[in-house]
Amino acid sequence: MASPSAFSALGPVMQLAYVPSDFDAAVAHWTRTMGVGPFHLIENIHLDDMRYMGQPTAARFSLALAYWGDLQIELIRPEDDAPSIYTGPYGVRDRLHHVCILVEDLDAAYRVCAETGATIALEGRLGTSRVLYADPGTGPGHLVEVLQRATDGPDLFAIIREACRTWDGREPLRRLG
Repeated sequence: MASPSAFSALGPVMQLAYVPSDFDAAVAHWTRTMGVGPFHLIENIHLDDMRYMGQPTAARFSLALAYWGDLQIELIRPEDDAPSIYTGPYGVRDRLHHVCILVEDLDAAYRVCAETGATIALEGRLGTSRVLYADPGTGPGHLVEVLQRATDGPDLFAIIREACRTWDGREPLRRLG
């Protein structure tokens, strides 16, 4: 059993996230070769109260989400060079960038970070949902995202999961919002 101060105690990994050098080629690979899709694109995201390494940042990014069964695949496209986990030392490309754990309350994640000595690389809010990205000590490219489940509005992840479950191969990239 995992120690209550370990990241695994927060819950299972629900997402694998990548920052590809060629976003369109990555979408094509995942949809055509891997058969995962459709990807749902959300463009020009900026988190409220976003802080990178404790400092405010105006970074913007776009992302595309799809499901491979119950595992979410996220492809990220930085939209600027502002300090963030997608640029600078954490801006690794073309390999696993981070994994994500979905939680009801982010306070436990802050406790795990404090107890394990993990660095909080980025944090912010999107609506009622809070998020943090922690470096547990393995270095850039191996971050752990801990995302608080959104309580405002429809369950976007469930909607995307269902679209992927019934996908017929058409329209591999769909814009949201």
